[in-house]
Amino acid sequence: MEEPAAQPEGGQPSAPRKKITKQLTGKRDDSALHSAARAGNVAVVKEILVGAGEAELKDLVSKQNQSGETALYVAAEYGYVDLVKEMIEYYDLADAGIKARNGFDAFHIAAKQGDLDVLKVLMEAHPGLTMTVDVSNTTALHTAAMQGHSEIVNLLLEAGSSLATIGRSNGKTALHSAARNGRLEVVKALLQKEPSLATRTDKKGQTALHMAVKGQNLEVVEELIKADPSTINMVDTKGNTTLHIATRKGRAQNMIL
Repeated sequence: MEEPAAQPEGGQPSAPRKKITKQLTGKRDDSALHSAARAGNVAVVKEILVGAGEAELKDLVSKQNQSGETALYVAAEYGYVDLVKEMIEYYDLADAGIKARNGFDAFHIAAKQGDLDVLKVLMEAHPGLTMTVDVSNTTALHTAAMQGHSEIVNLLLEAGSSLATIGRSNGKTALHSAARNGRLEVVKALLQKEPSLATRTDKKGQTALHMAVKGQNLEVVEELIKADPSTINMVDTKGNTTLHIATRKGRAQNMIL
């Protein structure tokens, strides 16, 4: 993420409105709306959006820079909650869900960065954003779980527990990701909402317990075994139990004994 651009003195635009809406700046191919969003300049953003005609407004909000980012994405990435609150009024679900080249939309990048306030604003405007996925079928819940953002995980689970059951293209659920990365509080939250996730397998036939053993986090291993002791003996597609993996990888066998 690049540093925000310098904000104009007094937060006032330095060019006529028509010029503001058309101008492109820098090598990123940022529009004036992108630049104002990057600077967190609510006054300029408001002037651009209010002054645009219907057709021009559609182009403005959906315009992507060289990284594929919309102005809303930029505002969400920088965590400008007041700016996001202002801008989302001009975005329908389709435009709010436009993905950058990294596969993330505004909602997803906020989840990755643990920005609870921005997520709440986006969710209130468009609840459907919780279900958006990247090219690997990764939801915002997956990403938040992987990063260990337990508050965001809980917020998303409240919005819809079915999110927890969505697997990525490799079959891994948010529980797999949280277990592999040692995110104990997230693991607890997911199991409380969807206990059956403990026995859910990915395309390799591995459970979250297999992942936890690979990650060598004793507390997570204990939590998963407590949730469903039968997972100790579950085998993957190559016939490996968690003990086999612990032994073969040189990981502490006493984690599962």
